[in-house]
Amino acid sequence: MEISGIDLFCGAGGLTHGLALAGIKVAAGFDIDPACRFPYEKNNNAQFVLKDVADITGEELLGLYPKGSIKLLAGCAPCQPFSKYTQNRPKDERWGLLYHFARLISEVQPDLVTMENVPELVKHSVYDDFKKLLKLDGYQVSDSVVFCPNYGMAQTRKRLVLLASKTGNIELLAPTHSAANYRTVRDVIGHLPKLIAGGCDPVDPLHRTSKLSELNLERIKASKPGGTWKDWPLHLRAACHTKESGKGYASVYGRMEWDKPSPTMTTQCYGFGNGRFGHPEQHRAISYREAAILQSFPDEYKFIQDNSRVETGVLGRMIGNAVPVRLGEVVGLSIIKHVNENMPKRMERATRQRKSLQTECSDY
Repeated sequence: MEISGIDLFCGAGGLTHGLALAGIKVAAGFDIDPACRFPYEKNNNAQFVLKDVADITGEELLGLYPKGSIKLLAGCAPCQPFSKYTQNRPKDERWGLLYHFARLISEVQPDLVTMENVPELVKHSVYDDFKKLLKLDGYQVSDSVVFCPNYGMAQTRKRLVLLASKTGNIELLAPTHSAANYRTVRDVIGHLPKLIAGGCDPVDPLHRTSKLSELNLERIKASKPGGTWKDWPLHLRAACHTKESGKGYASVYGRMEWDKPSPTMTTQCYGFGNGRFGHPEQHRAISYREAAILQSFPDEYKFIQDNSRVETGVLGRMIGNAVPVRLGEVVGLSIIKHVNENMPKRMERATRQRKSLQTECSDY
């Protein structure tokens, strides 16, 4: 039987693309960001629906699944409200999106559910409520915090992954990598053409970098791979770093290391001063293409139309907010393994029940 998915909060298509690579056909993705329509539909054989999850009905989703398919409902609600960087702020209205996800699960009753988010989500009552509602609807639920290098991603991202099924226990596949063979920055972006700060590859418009001021150019030249701004001469240090309150912020203005996984990609990953996003060797921040590849998007994944204007914030948002493609693929492979192991048993039980009913009816 075919597994068919719907991707809520689909963004530029990271999760959808990963599921497709695993062999799961995604019928449609929903998101409120119109910029995501082009990359989602261009790279994935799926429909993009510009709609807020609060306005979606279960009936609408049911109409998108192919008849007779095994139904998967997937999604990654915006993680900013649950991030460790925003936990001390007032509750964000986006907290309610997870409740809408749960509502749609109750209305659709899909065979399978997957949800991905930041690990900090487990500390919030909304996540406890989400799991309780799943269990009340008859799902068996498993969740785990994934360290992305353990599954072949060259990025030290950590994500909470939940899987739920109506047909039995479901678990994420065992890790495929260990510290001895983690994929590295060199492995995934070492082949790309060299650039200068503010430069752009003539073939790939996404392989372009942000400009650097003269001061920041001096700073990156003084930066060591894996080091901090504390490696700089005193005259290059920012005024805030000389204060006691700024001494702990060592994770900005840093270079990546060639032979280790990269730091977590964020929506600001194109800026040298926004984190450890300096190229390991070249005097520049990483390019948008390099950031996308570190998010495990294929080299040829298109985010913008040819000859269209590159909007820095929009690209950063689409790349940094994406579910890593490889993580989506691991989720998809886990689901397929579960279905292959459990669906035949389910069909066998249904066959036995049908024969039993036929026997009872013949007695009359």
